[in-house]
Amino acid sequence: MLTMDVFKDDAFSAIEMSAPLDKVSYHPQYLSNLPGLYEVDNVRTTDVFIEERGNTPALILTSPRGTPPNQKGGDRRKVRSFATDRIALSSRITADQLQNIRAYGSTTELQSLQVEIARRQMTMMKDFELTREHYLLGLVQGQFIDADGSVIRDWATEWGQSLPAEIDFDLDNASPAQGALRKKCNTVRRGVLQALEGMGGANVQIHALCGDAFYDDLVTHKEVYQTFLNWQAAQDLRNSHGGAFSAFTFGEITWHNYRGTDSAETGKSVGIAPDKCHFFPVNAGIFRMAYSPAETFDFVNTPGQEMYSWMVTDQKRNAWADVEMYSYPLPVCVMPKALFSARRT
Repeated sequence: MLTMDVFKDDAFSAIEMSAPLDKVSYHPQYLSNLPGLYEVDNVRTTDVFIEERGNTPALILTSPRGTPPNQKGGDRRKVRSFATDRIALSSRITADQLQNIRAYGSTTELQSLQVEIARRQMTMMKDFELTREHYLLGLVQGQFIDADGSVIRDWATEWGQSLPAEIDFDLDNASPAQGALRKKCNTVRRGVLQALEGMGGANVQIHALCGDAFYDDLVTHKEVYQTFLNWQAAQDLRNSHGGAFSAFTFGEITWHNYRGTDSAETGKSVGIAPDKCHFFPVNAGIFRMAYSPAETFDFVNTPGQEMYSWMVTDQKRNAWADVEMYSYPLPVCVMPKALFSARRT
């Protein structure tokens, strides 16, 4: 007979339950799966130390032949620490629910319980995945934003930088000037690349996440249409690449119609306002996601994992056991001044 004592089995230790989490397939999320967007740092402490360097390039004055060269000062460095935050969920298994677990065929009662716990972990992981996507969407706007919309870290403020002013793309103009849209694209590209101060080198790509109305007006803009009209990609633009929740490249920017959640409920909503667009560099190395170790003796001073899971049992009445999952992230943007934004009109 299966009893609450089964949770004393090694299979339900924090180490055993946390180990397989990184092997479970995630439900696709665009930013989470965009190659080159961010790097992961698995730190051993609860604080993440970030070093600032004043190493921006400087013009070199001419000097007479035979004289000593101009002296370049050492890099100015400043180290700051930021604490990671915690997100956590729990799902309770009661004694009554445990009573109803049946063994089928050759499956043992223990294996059946493991399957039930894995099912609950999968359900909880979807919430963790959505939260990570929410963090990344805030990160490409220069902020660490909590689930309720409050700002945990404004990285422009932290680094003493300023976000560029929003650009009016004037997409509802029925008679735009020739080349006006491409000039807007060039403004964004120049601004992003100059603000990066060489980070990423020649590998940097610029992407844009568009709200629905912004994207629809963009793909039907006459400059975009004319650009694709006389070559094979015109068919792609009219079909899949110009359709809802797809992407195409124009003006050396990759434009994405970002698909968020269907729900507008606070805490369950991830998305972009219909008339807005956010630009960010890929392969530039300005976005990082740090993870700290869990708050148990099992993981003290070990490299932080993306997620942890363990069981907490009722020590007084022996009536329930909680499947718990934790994560200790810190999303960081080190160059928010390279993040541009736009409005449809």
